[in-house]
Amino acid sequence: MQRTWRPLDGVLLFDKPLELSSNTALQKVRRLYQAEKAGHTGTLDPLASGLLPVCFGEATKFSMGLLEADKTYRATIRLGQTTTTGDAEGEIIETRIVEVDKVGVAEVLQRFHGAIQQLPPMYSALKHQGKPLYEYIRQGETVERTLRDVFIHDLRMERLEGNELDIVVRCSKGTYVRTLGEDIGEALGCGGHLVALRRTAIAHFNLESAYSLNQLEAMDDTQRLGCLLPLDCMLQNLPRIELDATELHRMAQGQRLGRDWGLPDGKVCLYSSGSFAGVGELLGTRLAPSRLLASVAKSAATPLHSNC
Repeated sequence: MQRTWRPLDGVLLFDKPLELSSNTALQKVRRLYQAEKAGHTGTLDPLASGLLPVCFGEATKFSMGLLEADKTYRATIRLGQTTTTGDAEGEIIETRIVEVDKVGVAEVLQRFHGAIQQLPPMYSALKHQGKPLYEYIRQGETVERTLRDVFIHDLRMERLEGNELDIVVRCSKGTYVRTLGEDIGEALGCGGHLVALRRTAIAHFNLESAYSLNQLEAMDDTQRLGCLLPLDCMLQNLPRIELDATELHRMAQGQRLGRDWGLPDGKVCLYSSGSFAGVGELLGTRLAPSRLLASVAKSAATPLHSNC
């Protein structure tokens, strides 16, 4: 039986399970919703679980804010062992004695607060000349990488038991928690690798509001649709501008609007009659369209007033 796909707009907070790649998880959710178009907002490795916002339809236009947003993780580092990949998938290449206490760990974690630099791991999807780094390492090649600037907003210890250390970290886009775990292990003098990783928050979204695959599968279609968030839920950090019908029509035609908006330069959310219409770019007194809903853009071909 051929599947029937439907147009669908909205955002689902999904709790990705272990062992599934982000893309496999996305396709499972997409099939459940029978959505024509879907995308996610930030890859999680198969050995990582947790918050994976799924965007349907028009929501994919406005997901960049979440891709750029800070993220929070809970991670478990196994101290005393380093592996080829920096996590439990790799082979153990060195074992050292673990002699740490909570005071010493807290002092080391403090060193990683703020702006730090990381060397991207070879076992990563970061691309070099159009090819992911992990493909090079599988062929026995190593690519020279440059240090990346990232920012650690918060880093704290949750548990230290034997050779296992649980941490919670809130970090900027581009942070490799696996590399952070390795670096913490080295700073403690015993090495370490990541054995568990769970994403608990992205921007203002929290894992507590997410739905698991089992929960979604147990729902009927109406219940699943009730789990979707509106398109503008990803843009709550942006200022809001209300436009009248004439102004919105001009924006849909690609025109800029000029007046004192009383807002700083940058992206803004556009609304008309209380309904979300898209995103604009404000520069001084000039407001230009950036990304508009398809229905709004389509309206540009229709005269605002008709004599019929």
